[in-house]
Amino acid sequence: MTRLDAHQHFWRYDPVRDAWITADMAVIRRDFLPADLAPELRANGVNGCVAVQADQSEEETRFLLGLAHAADFVRGVVGWVDLRSPELDASLERFSADRRFRGVRHIAQAEADNFLARADVARGVAHLADFGLTFDVLVYERQLPAAITLAERLPDQPMVLDHLGKPRIAAGVLEPWATHLRELARHPNVCCKVSGMVTEADWVHWRPDDLRPYLDVAFEAFGPDRLMFGSDWPVCLVAGGYARVLEVVEAYAGAFSPDERSALFGGNAARFYGLDAG
Repeated sequence: MTRLDAHQHFWRYDPVRDAWITADMAVIRRDFLPADLAPELRANGVNGCVAVQADQSEEETRFLLGLAHAADFVRGVVGWVDLRSPELDASLERFSADRRFRGVRHIAQAEADNFLARADVARGVAHLADFGLTFDVLVYERQLPAAITLAERLPDQPMVLDHLGKPRIAAGVLEPWATHLRELARHPNVCCKVSGMVTEADWVHWRPDDLRPYLDVAFEAFGPDRLMFGSDWPVCLVAGGYARVLEVVEAYAGAFSPDERSALFGGNAARFYGLDAG
Protein backbone atom coordinates (compact mmCIF):
# COMPACT_ATOMS: atom_id res chain seq x y z
CA MET A 1 0.00 0.00 0.00
CA THR A 2 1.30 3.44 -0.97
CA ARG A 3 1.02 5.77 2.02
CA LEU A 4 0.93 9.51 1.45
CA ASP A 5 1.10 12.51 3.75
CA ALA A 6 -1.40 14.97 2.27
CA HIS A 7 -0.15 18.06 4.09
CA GLN A 8 3.30 19.28 5.10
CA HIS A 9 5.54 22.31 4.57
CA PHE A 10 9.08 23.29 3.63
CA TRP A 11 10.84 26.59 4.16
CA ARG A 12 14.15 28.34 4.56
CA TYR A 13 13.47 30.26 7.74
CA ASP A 14 13.29 34.04 7.41
CA PRO A 15 12.46 35.88 10.66
CA VAL A 16 10.75 38.74 8.81
CA ARG A 17 8.74 36.76 6.28
CA ASP A 18 7.97 34.02 8.82
CA ALA A 19 6.90 36.30 11.65
CA TRP A 20 3.91 34.01 12.20
CA ILE A 21 6.37 31.62 13.88
CA THR A 22 6.18 33.21 17.32
CA ALA A 23 8.55 32.81 20.25
CA ASP A 24 6.56 29.93 21.72
CA MET A 25 7.13 28.08 18.42
CA ALA A 26 10.92 28.36 18.63
CA VAL A 27 11.35 24.66 17.76
CA ILE A 28 10.41 25.44 14.15
CA ARG A 29 12.45 28.62 13.79
CA ARG A 30 14.89 27.00 11.37
CA ASP A 31 15.06 25.58 7.86
CA PHE A 32 12.93 22.54 7.02
CA LEU A 33 13.75 20.86 3.73
CA PRO A 34 13.17 17.45 2.08
CA ALA A 35 16.36 16.05 3.62
CA ASP A 36 14.82 16.73 7.05
CA LEU A 37 11.52 15.07 6.21
CA ALA A 38 12.86 12.00 4.39
CA PRO A 39 13.94 10.08 7.52
CA GLU A 40 10.58 10.77 9.18
CA LEU A 41 8.72 9.36 6.19
CA ARG A 42 10.94 6.28 6.04
CA ALA A 43 10.62 5.61 9.78
CA ASN A 44 6.84 5.79 9.57
CA GLY A 45 6.29 3.85 6.36
CA VAL A 46 5.12 6.87 4.35
CA ASN A 47 6.04 6.84 0.66
CA GLY A 48 5.33 10.39 -0.42
CA CYS A 49 3.89 13.76 0.50
CA VAL A 50 2.17 16.91 -0.71
CA ALA A 51 4.03 20.15 0.00
CA VAL A 52 1.68 23.00 0.86
CA GLN A 53 2.40 26.72 0.70
CA ALA A 54 3.13 28.68 3.87
CA ASP A 55 3.93 32.05 2.27
CA GLN A 56 1.71 34.11 -0.01
CA SER A 57 4.12 34.48 -2.90
CA GLU A 58 4.75 32.99 -6.30
CA GLU A 59 8.41 32.91 -5.32
CA GLU A 60 7.61 30.28 -2.71
CA THR A 61 5.55 28.33 -5.25
CA ARG A 62 8.59 28.15 -7.52
CA PHE A 63 10.74 27.16 -4.53
CA LEU A 64 8.43 24.27 -3.64
CA LEU A 65 8.28 23.04 -7.23
CA GLY A 66 12.06 23.05 -7.34
CA LEU A 67 12.18 20.94 -4.20
CA ALA A 68 9.59 18.56 -5.64
CA HIS A 69 11.69 17.94 -8.74
CA ALA A 70 14.79 17.33 -6.62
CA ALA A 71 13.05 14.92 -4.22
CA ASP A 72 10.84 12.31 -5.88
CA PHE A 73 8.86 11.64 -2.70
CA VAL A 74 7.38 15.16 -2.92
CA ARG A 75 4.56 14.02 -5.20
CA GLY A 76 2.71 17.31 -5.50
CA VAL A 77 2.72 21.00 -4.60
CA VAL A 78 -0.16 23.18 -3.42
CA GLY A 79 1.13 26.66 -4.16
CA TRP A 80 -0.11 30.22 -4.07
CA VAL A 81 -1.25 32.58 -6.78
CA ASP A 82 -3.14 35.84 -6.43
CA LEU A 83 -6.75 34.77 -6.95
CA ARG A 84 -7.86 38.37 -7.45
CA SER A 85 -5.19 39.36 -9.97
CA PRO A 86 -6.06 40.24 -13.58
CA GLU A 87 -3.03 38.08 -14.46
CA LEU A 88 -4.47 35.02 -12.70
CA ASP A 89 -4.94 32.92 -15.83
CA ALA A 90 -1.41 33.61 -17.00
CA SER A 91 -0.04 32.51 -13.61
CA LEU A 92 -2.17 29.36 -13.60
CA GLU A 93 -1.17 28.47 -17.15
CA ARG A 94 2.50 28.92 -16.31
CA PHE A 95 2.44 26.87 -13.10
CA SER A 96 0.07 24.16 -14.31
CA ALA A 97 2.52 23.30 -17.09
CA ASP A 98 4.44 21.62 -14.27
CA ARG A 99 2.84 18.27 -13.42
CA ARG A 100 3.85 18.61 -9.77
CA PHE A 101 1.66 21.72 -9.37
CA ARG A 102 -1.61 20.23 -8.16
CA GLY A 103 -3.50 22.98 -6.39
CA VAL A 104 -3.72 26.44 -4.84
CA ARG A 105 -4.12 27.66 -1.30
CA HIS A 106 -4.72 31.12 0.11
CA ILE A 107 -4.24 31.72 3.84
CA ALA A 108 -7.86 32.73 4.33
CA GLN A 109 -7.55 32.38 8.10
CA ALA A 110 -5.56 35.64 8.03
CA GLU A 111 -8.30 37.47 6.10
CA ALA A 112 -11.68 38.88 7.09
CA ASP A 113 -14.14 36.22 8.17
CA ASN A 114 -16.21 36.65 4.96
CA PHE A 115 -13.18 36.45 2.62
CA LEU A 116 -14.13 33.18 0.92
CA ALA A 117 -17.71 34.41 0.44
CA ARG A 118 -16.57 37.42 -1.60
CA ALA A 119 -17.51 37.43 -5.27
CA ASP A 120 -14.02 38.38 -6.46
CA VAL A 121 -12.46 35.47 -4.53
CA ALA A 122 -15.05 33.02 -5.89
CA ARG A 123 -14.33 34.24 -9.42
CA GLY A 124 -10.66 33.48 -8.91
CA VAL A 125 -11.24 30.03 -7.42
CA ALA A 126 -13.62 29.26 -10.29
CA HIS A 127 -10.67 29.44 -12.71
CA LEU A 128 -8.80 26.59 -11.00
CA ALA A 129 -10.92 23.77 -12.37
CA ASP A 130 -10.17 24.94 -15.91
CA PHE A 131 -6.54 24.01 -15.23
CA GLY A 132 -7.30 20.77 -13.39
CA LEU A 133 -6.35 22.32 -10.04
CA THR A 134 -7.74 21.88 -6.54
CA PHE A 135 -8.31 24.47 -3.80
CA ASP A 136 -7.16 24.05 -0.19
CA VAL A 137 -9.42 25.85 2.31
CA LEU A 138 -7.54 27.17 5.35
CA VAL A 139 -9.91 28.79 7.84
CA TYR A 140 -10.63 29.09 11.51
CA GLU A 141 -13.87 27.66 12.87
CA ARG A 142 -15.57 31.07 12.76
CA GLN A 143 -14.85 31.33 9.00
CA LEU A 144 -16.48 28.02 8.05
CA PRO A 145 -19.76 29.70 6.98
CA ALA A 146 -17.85 31.57 4.27
CA ALA A 147 -16.28 28.29 3.13
CA ILE A 148 -19.76 26.79 2.92
CA THR A 149 -20.86 29.71 0.73
CA LEU A 150 -17.89 29.14 -1.58
CA ALA A 151 -18.67 25.42 -1.88
CA GLU A 152 -22.28 26.23 -2.75
CA ARG A 153 -21.23 28.69 -5.45
CA LEU A 154 -18.68 26.37 -7.04
CA PRO A 155 -20.09 22.82 -6.90
CA ASP A 156 -17.70 21.58 -9.60
CA GLN A 157 -14.50 22.86 -7.98
CA PRO A 158 -12.61 20.20 -5.96
CA MET A 159 -11.87 21.64 -2.51
CA VAL A 160 -10.30 20.24 0.63
CA LEU A 161 -10.65 21.66 4.14
CA ASP A 162 -7.31 21.86 5.93
CA HIS A 163 -6.95 20.88 9.59
CA LEU A 164 -10.65 20.01 10.07
CA GLY A 165 -11.43 23.73 10.00
CA LYS A 166 -9.42 24.35 13.19
CA PRO A 167 -11.89 23.44 15.94
CA ARG A 168 -11.25 24.74 19.46
CA ILE A 169 -9.81 21.50 20.79
CA ALA A 170 -7.84 23.07 23.64
CA ALA A 171 -11.08 24.51 25.01
CA GLY A 172 -12.98 21.25 24.49
CA VAL A 173 -15.64 23.07 22.43
CA LEU A 174 -17.52 21.24 19.66
CA GLU A 175 -20.12 23.79 18.59
CA PRO A 176 -20.71 25.58 16.30
CA TRP A 177 -17.79 23.84 14.58
CA ALA A 178 -19.53 20.44 14.37
CA THR A 179 -22.69 21.88 12.83
CA HIS A 180 -20.71 23.88 10.27
CA LEU A 181 -18.49 20.90 9.40
CA ARG A 182 -21.50 18.70 8.74
CA GLU A 183 -23.02 21.41 6.54
CA LEU A 184 -19.80 21.76 4.54
CA ALA A 185 -19.57 17.98 4.15
CA ARG A 186 -22.96 17.92 2.45
CA HIS A 187 -21.17 19.32 -0.61
CA PRO A 188 -19.69 16.32 -2.44
CA ASN A 189 -16.94 18.43 -4.05
CA VAL A 190 -15.38 19.03 -0.61
CA CYS A 191 -12.90 16.71 1.13
CA CYS A 192 -11.21 17.16 4.50
CA LYS A 193 -7.69 16.72 5.84
CA VAL A 194 -7.21 14.93 9.15
CA SER A 195 -4.37 17.24 10.06
CA GLY A 196 -3.39 20.08 12.35
CA MET A 197 -5.26 18.75 15.37
CA VAL A 198 -2.41 18.73 17.88
CA THR A 199 -1.68 22.41 17.35
CA GLU A 200 -5.31 23.25 18.11
CA ALA A 201 -5.08 21.20 21.31
CA ASP A 202 -3.08 21.99 24.46
CA TRP A 203 0.44 21.72 23.04
CA VAL A 204 1.96 20.31 26.22
CA HIS A 205 -0.79 18.26 27.84
CA TRP A 206 -2.95 16.93 24.98
CA ARG A 207 -3.96 13.28 24.94
CA PRO A 208 -5.50 11.20 22.14
CA ASP A 209 -8.83 11.25 23.99
CA ASP A 210 -8.90 15.04 23.57
CA LEU A 211 -8.96 14.60 19.79
CA ARG A 212 -11.43 11.74 19.56
CA PRO A 213 -14.68 13.80 19.66
CA TYR A 214 -13.45 15.89 16.74
CA LEU A 215 -12.39 12.82 14.79
CA ASP A 216 -15.82 11.31 15.45
CA VAL A 217 -17.56 14.31 13.89
CA ALA A 218 -15.21 14.48 10.91
CA PHE A 219 -15.51 10.78 10.07
CA GLU A 220 -19.28 10.85 10.51
CA ALA A 221 -19.58 13.93 8.27
CA PHE A 222 -17.18 13.10 5.43
CA GLY A 223 -16.90 9.33 5.60
CA PRO A 224 -13.75 7.36 4.83
CA ASP A 225 -13.75 8.20 1.12
CA ARG A 226 -13.30 11.99 1.56
CA LEU A 227 -10.75 12.18 4.39
CA MET A 228 -6.98 12.21 4.05
CA PHE A 229 -4.21 12.08 6.63
CA GLY A 230 -1.79 15.01 6.83
CA SER A 231 0.99 15.46 9.36
CA ASP A 232 1.24 19.26 9.15
CA TRP A 233 4.99 18.71 9.66
CA PRO A 234 6.98 20.67 10.77
CA VAL A 235 4.31 22.87 12.38
CA CYS A 236 3.17 19.83 14.37
CA LEU A 237 6.53 19.77 16.15
CA VAL A 238 5.36 22.47 18.56
CA ALA A 239 2.99 19.86 20.03
CA GLY A 240 4.30 16.45 18.97
CA GLY A 241 6.66 14.58 16.66
CA TYR A 242 5.71 13.05 13.32
CA ALA A 243 5.29 9.54 14.71
CA ARG A 244 3.00 10.67 17.52
CA VAL A 245 0.74 12.63 15.15
CA LEU A 246 0.47 9.67 12.80
CA GLU A 247 -0.07 7.21 15.65
CA VAL A 248 -3.17 9.04 16.88
CA VAL A 249 -4.91 8.72 13.52
CA GLU A 250 -3.71 5.15 12.99
CA ALA A 251 -5.10 4.13 16.37
CA TYR A 252 -8.44 5.79 15.63
CA ALA A 253 -8.64 4.01 12.26
CA GLY A 254 -7.63 0.66 13.73
CA ALA A 255 -11.12 -0.79 13.37
CA PHE A 256 -11.55 0.40 9.78
CA SER A 257 -11.46 -2.03 6.88
CA PRO A 258 -8.18 -2.38 4.96
CA ASP A 259 -9.71 -0.46 2.03
CA GLU A 260 -10.82 2.38 4.30
CA ARG A 261 -7.37 2.66 5.89
CA SER A 262 -5.74 2.60 2.47
CA ALA A 263 -7.99 5.45 1.36
CA LEU A 264 -7.36 7.54 4.48
CA PHE A 265 -3.58 7.12 4.39
CA GLY A 266 -2.99 7.71 0.71
CA GLY A 267 -5.67 6.68 -1.74
CA ASN A 268 -7.95 9.68 -1.21
CA ALA A 269 -5.07 12.15 -1.46
CA ALA A 270 -3.75 10.51 -4.64
CA ARG A 271 -7.19 10.68 -6.23
CA PHE A 272 -8.02 14.22 -5.08
CA TYR A 273 -4.72 15.74 -6.18
CA GLY A 274 -4.28 13.51 -9.23
CA LEU A 275 -0.86 12.39 -8.06
CA ASP A 276 1.40 10.25 -10.20
CA ALA A 277 1.91 6.73 -8.90
CA GLY A 278 5.33 5.99 -7.51
